[in-house]
Amino acid sequence: MNLVVDMNLSPRWVSVLVQAGFLAATYGQKPSVVQIRAEDVSPDAIARQIVAALRQMATELEQGALLTVDANRTRLRLLPFAH
Repeated sequence: MNLVVDMNLSPRWVSVLVQAGFLAATYGQKPSVVQIRAEDVSPDAIARQIVAALRQMATELEQGALLTVDANRTRLRLLPFAH
């Protein structure tokens, strides 16, 4: 799964994701979006939850999905959204 770390996130996320086994190329067919909704988006605060969600939803993310992770829950919607 290829991941792009948005400019709004700390560059420290790159090493966290690499250590967790992400940022390697796959053959995903569609782009996905991962939203982090938290006051503190530093890896120290939420990395464990993000990595767990990425692992749990890997198949869906490779097919195209919107994954939203906040302090209380994780939500997934497959793309494209139905009207």
